[in-house]
Amino acid sequence: MQFKARRYDNGEAVQIEIQGKRIGRITSLGPTGTPADLPFVAPGFFDHQINGYGGTWFSGEELTPDAALVALEAHYQYGITRMFPTLITSSFESLAGGFQALRQACEQERWADQMVPGLHLEGPYISSEDGPRGGHSPRHIRAADWDEFCRLQEISGGRIRLLTLAPEVDGAIEVIHQAVKTGVVISIGHTGATPEQIRAAVDAGARMSTHLGNGAHGTLRRHPNYIWEQLGEPRLAAGIIADGHHLPASVIRSIIGAKGIENTFLTCDASGLAGCPPGRYSFQSIEVEKLADGPIFIAGQRQMLAGSGQQTDVCVANVMAFAEVTLQQAFDMAGRYPARLLLGDDEIHLHHGSRADLVIFRYAGHGHRLEFLTTIAAGEVRFGVIPTL
Repeated sequence: MQFKARRYDNGEAVQIEIQGKRIGRITSLGPTGTPADLPFVAPGFFDHQINGYGGTWFSGEELTPDAALVALEAHYQYGITRMFPTLITSSFESLAGGFQALRQACEQERWADQMVPGLHLEGPYISSEDGPRGGHSPRHIRAADWDEFCRLQEISGGRIRLLTLAPEVDGAIEVIHQAVKTGVVISIGHTGATPEQIRAAVDAGARMSTHLGNGAHGTLRRHPNYIWEQLGEPRLAAGIIADGHHLPASVIRSIIGAKGIENTFLTCDASGLAGCPPGRYSFQSIEVEKLADGPIFIAGQRQMLAGSGQQTDVCVANVMAFAEVTLQQAFDMAGRYPARLLLGDDEIHLHHGSRADLVIFRYAGHGHRLEFLTTIAAGEVRFGVIPTL
């Protein structure tokens, strides 16, 4: 398989040859003889926080492997070649059912196993206060329990690689100590913690913040508070939702300015209602409303969001417009940089020998969406077709 495109990092026209699952050769086409309308090529996205798609939630004992596969495969159309399916605060039975179905899906289909390098457990060890709790069900929030986590990890087949918790809940610091010993990355989120509790979590091994600036009280004291404490902590990377609804552009610029490009990770935090039509829905006894322009709110108000209705591609396009980062920087914030922390050295690069997780796309500049022509995962076309130019 081979195709021509412009590199996302420097605009150079190249021909890429794929051999098996990897990039076999990249050849410069030079300034002459290059089609004028050549699309871009970039590594595919890796999103560390996606809750479901098309009415399917990854949390739930009713989740089946087949339903999980349908929801996973839908993400190729948005340029996502790797992701952490995310299970949110639920009963043990619901979490166990979700992890079991995802494990079976990955064991059943090789492409799914390649797409899902890990799983994300967001909760149930989070704040029960309105605001920090976000859209999580209050009836299932509980103290941090290492034994419960180990049972869920066993059910998942050892696939849980990211755990979001609030440092102030009972048992949280001990769970952080234990989890980091096993290679699980701890992220602080849905918290109302004091600065001292934030520092204790970081000292214990927490390494990032989950959707910083969201899952918080509507009104905070000016300082100190848990957002400032995480923003100013150099040992924490920051996940942010740049869907255009969760954070104002000024906040996105501020977080990037404080953390730097390489320590700011884009996520869509898409809910299980992403890809569904506008309307009212119920999940875990919580009524939510999806609006026509994308946001999803707890029903009856317009302050508390309940996940996103957008995908990673929208966040990438938005961050270029909001923060004036480059195409390369935006793609790497949604791919290489989070993979560096969460997956070790398993980054996708445009060079010989790298795994062929690639997207071919067009982008007309600020104010426009990314238009994906092709998504290639582990050397196989999973969406679209190879363009002929």
